[in-house]
Amino acid sequence: MAKQKGILKIEGTLDDITFYKNGDTYLVRNKGGVSKNRIENDPAFKRTRENGTEFGMVAGASKLLRDANAVLVRKAYDGKLNVKLMQVLTKVKGCDVTSPRGQREVYVGLGTAEGRALLKGFDFNSRTKLHSVLAAPFVLDTSTGTVTIDNLIPAEMLDAPANSTHVAMQSAMLNLNFETGEQAIEYSPVVNLPLDLALATQTLTPNGVPGGSGQLFFFLLIEFFQEVNGVQYALNNGNFNALCLLEVV
Repeated sequence: MAKQKGILKIEGTLDDITFYKNGDTYLVRNKGGVSKNRIENDPAFKRTRENGTEFGMVAGASKLLRDANAVLVRKAYDGKLNVKLMQVLTKVKGCDVTSPRGQREVYVGLGTAEGRALLKGFDFNSRTKLHSVLAAPFVLDTSTGTVTIDNLIPAEMLDAPANSTHVAMQSAMLNLNFETGEQAIEYSPVVNLPLDLALATQTLTPNGVPGGSGQLFFFLLIEFFQEVNGVQYALNNGNFNALCLLEVV
């Protein structure tokens, strides 16, 4: 590695030469890096090619799941969602123990109990997780997608943000095939309640069972609002809302 000499020290790239500082020393080197052609063809980079193929597949699976449930995701997510979801789906892909390295698939991993368990309970908004918002027990019926919250007392069983006056809840049932991209989703009607409501059981039932050849994903969304002069406004762009993937079957 060549050192820079002289009074004027340079940092940056000029043509094919890069000038940079390492500690107190100014160095210079040829602009380089491994060529795309070498990565694509050199046997020494076989593992790199395998990792790249699987990374691309996981990224596609993450986008597919987010897009398939975009109506709810837009109401409760944070800026790190894609990274977090890809981390989980990479582990799901690792549950594919039948495909050769470089060809392991998320949909094969989801065919295992271990893979499905990895996605169960995934929170789309890490700032507001379902278990930290909802203290009431609930039951999910996977045959209909119905979420039942027995004897809910909002003021006592919901950790509502300051200045909120109302809560809205909605469930969803998604049929998604990660292999083919086929998807269908059904939502329950939104249940909107004042936070000072007395005890009552809440039932969230999707309008139907989505058809398709994929697996079923069940979601629960909780949103908070502030009512001013009869109009309800979302709090802080949904930062306090929770969206959880309850189950995968």
